[in-house]
Amino acid sequence: MSTILEVNHVSKTYPKFKLDDVSFNIELGRIVGFIGRNGAGKTTTLKGIMNLLHFDQGEVLFNGKDMKQFESEAKQEIGFALSELNYYPNKTIKQMADVIKRFYPGYSEEKFQKLVELFNLDVKKKLQELSSGMKVKYSLALALSHDAKLLILDEPTSGLDPFSRDEILDIFKSLVRSGERSIIFSTHITSDLDKCADDIVYIKGGVKAFEGTKAHFIESYRVIHGDEAEFSKVEKYVLSDKKENGKFQALIKANDLKFVEGVPSLTVTEPDLEEIMISLERGKNHEEFIL
Repeated sequence: MSTILEVNHVSKTYPKFKLDDVSFNIELGRIVGFIGRNGAGKTTTLKGIMNLLHFDQGEVLFNGKDMKQFESEAKQEIGFALSELNYYPNKTIKQMADVIKRFYPGYSEEKFQKLVELFNLDVKKKLQELSSGMKVKYSLALALSHDAKLLILDEPTSGLDPFSRDEILDIFKSLVRSGERSIIFSTHITSDLDKCADDIVYIKGGVKAFEGTKAHFIESYRVIHGDEAEFSKVEKYVLSDKKENGKFQALIKANDLKFVEGVPSLTVTEPDLEEIMISLERGKNHEEFIL
């Protein structure tokens, strides 16, 4: 596989938050889910990649070239969309496309027309009249009209109804099928990742916690269930736990299973992405609310 984007040791410090030494790569033909809870640093990272904010340190390479030195050249092949289209809400799709196409020598009006027809978009509609799903399709139509090789999307499925989300995810899968295009999209909706992501980059509190295939991420953890009276026998290896009615459920690393196999009441299951994320974010020191 060929690497299309390299993010190397980027950091950004704010008064109450720090993005700390984050690195990851994106390969051609892959869909990368960029995950983490709200405020973890996902949007900061994506904006920094696009040079919409300046990292304090680190570098971003697109096709092996420094994004700062070759920014204009690189952005000809990148499609970028934040979660909301808040600019020029009273302009129509056609009016905005006529403005944006001037910045892309490789823009194809014919391709744009085919895409808006495929996505069932009315080019006479104003941006403020578009549903959330239509806004995502509009962003994709613009990006693909100048033949973007990398799509960087911030929360593209947030706020969509289940049908629209499923439709957008099907579009994502079709876009990378040829192996000539890649997508990275941030999300906290784990079911979206189940349906389409090849790889996962997980960021927690401004620090990269995982990078690799979705399958490897899931295979790295196990959920164990047992009697609360035997919890002390496994507690050393537990990343997060819940106790109720004399039973416990806990997340552990798959490599630690061999240390707890002798506990009589223990059963083991494979977690899904949502279980892993919730457990890792909760940790051992989550608060218990008593009403």
